[in-house]
Order: sequence, then structure tokens, then C-alpha cells
Amino acid sequence: MTTEAKVGAFVLGCSAILAFTIIYLVSAQFSGDTVPYRTYLRYAGGLEPGASVLFGGIAAGKVTAVRPWTSDPTKIEILLDVKQGTPLNEKSIAKLGLVSIMQDASLSITTGSNDAKRLPPGSAIHSQESASLDEIAGKMSGVADNANALIVQAQGELQGITGDARSLLANLNTVTGPSNQQKIQAVLDHVNGVLATEGPKIDRISDQVIALSQHADETIQNVNGTVTDVREPVRRDLADLQNTLQQAKQLLSDMQIMVRANDYKIDDTVENLRVATDNLDQLTDSVKQRPWSLVRIKQPQERKVPNK
Repeated sequence: MTTEAKVGAFVLGCSAILAFTIIYLVSAQFSGDTVPYRTYLRYAGGLEPGASVLFGGIAAGKVTAVRPWTSDPTKIEILLDVKQGTPLNEKSIAKLGLVSIMQDASLSITTGSNDAKRLPPGSAIHSQESASLDEIAGKMSGVADNANALIVQAQGELQGITGDARSLLANLNTVTGPSNQQKIQAVLDHVNGVLATEGPKIDRISDQVIALSQHADETIQNVNGTVTDVREPVRRDLADLQNTLQQAKQLLSDMQIMVRANDYKIDDTVENLRVATDNLDQLTDSVKQRPWSLVRIKQPQERKVPNK
């Protein structure tokens, strides 16, 4: 036997041993008791009988059948067997999954919630649809179209920005040219000369301002002292004036009380004055009619008219 034949026989033997080991392990893994469940999806994604069933990422069973559901042909009925004791519950969700890119599709079931009720054998597991490759491709195509439009728009905006940048650079070159540099240098030299010339004056003005500020502070302090000295006499005068007003108010109140108490006497006086006035009026009328009554008591006799 040649060396090549020996190597080939060795490889075949190893392959057979590996295949037997895999079959033995798989059969040993699923040789225990299993319980049936079912779920429903609108898109099976190439899932076939014999595909793995994963519970929380752990191999827990096999898919036994994939067929259209007789009650609703728009859904695919998926039958599966999982190991007895697998804690499927009402919060568990079945969906398509992939163990790796190189392997076929599998059915993945989430662990759900520990507080949820356990699913009895033969019951339906809640499902969640996964995006198909066609849908993903359509979305990617839409994204690519939007990206193309965005790239075109960005190119136009970048061209505008590039033009603006070029204009800005041209303006900067103009501003920072030799002629402008000489002008700026002349302005700076002039400013330095002004500062050197006017510096002593500015210092004197600053000293005068400081002295004026100090004088103003002293004046304000003197004014405050004067106001303080004048304030106390004014307060005393105001207090005296207030007392005088209070006394005057009291005097007016007393006079008002006295007038009210002598109101009837004033009425009698007024009545007497009225009677006296009437008597004077009568006396005046009498004197007008009989003026002789002032010197004679009796009325004189009437004179006789002389005869002619």
C-alpha cells in the first residue's frame, strides 16, 4: 500500500469516528423525554424540521414540523419538541434566530419571566416576527438612495463652502499683504507715540481724579456731620410744633363743648336783640310822626284858619 493510500484511509477513519461521535452526542442529548409545543410565524426564514431550538441561547430541542397553518394560511405553524423541564412560560417569545452565519436558521425562545405562569405541554408559545432578508435589503436600498441624495447635497454644500473659504483666504491675503502691514505698523507706531507723549498727562489727570475723590469723600463726611447736627434741633422743633397743634386741637374741642353748652343762652340773647330792634323801629316811626313828642308831653292845639 502506498503512502497516499495510507493517508487517505487514515483521514476516512478519523472522519467516521468524528461523525459517529457527533451522532452519539446528539442522540444522547435528545434521547431523554421531550414535550411538544407549537408557535406561529408569518415568515419562517428557511426554517426546516430538525432545526435547533434554543432556550435563552441553550440547545433545548428540535423543530419537528414546519407547515402552513390550516386555520390561517397566512401564518406558518411550527411544531417543536423541547426537553422536559424546560421552563417555558407565558412571557417567553419565539422568533427566528441564527447560531452563527455559517449555520442554518434556528428557533430562539426567550427565557420570559420567573413570575409568569409555566406553559403546559402542547400549548402555543407567543411569537415575534423577525425582519426578512428582502425587507432588510429593501431598507438598505432605501438607506442607500437617501445616502446618495445626501452625498449629492453635501457635495453641493461643500462646493459652496469651498468657494467661501477661497474668498476668505483671498481677503485674508489682501488684508495681510505688505501694504496693509505697513499701514498697521504705522498706526501702531502712532499709538505708541501718543501713549509716550500723553502718558504723563494721563498720570497727572489720574492723580487729580484721586485727589478730587478724596476731597469729595471729605466733603460728603462734612455734609453728613452737618446734617446730623441740624437734624436733632429740627426734630425737637417738630416735636414742639406737634405738641402745640395737639394743645390747639384740645382748645378747639373745649370751645366747641362750651358753645354747645351755652347754645340756649345765645338763642335768648338773639331774641332779646330782635325785640329791642323792633322797639327801636317803633320809636323811630313815632318820632317821625310826632317829632314834638321829644320836647312836649301833650299834643298842641290845632291852629284855626284865619278868615279873610
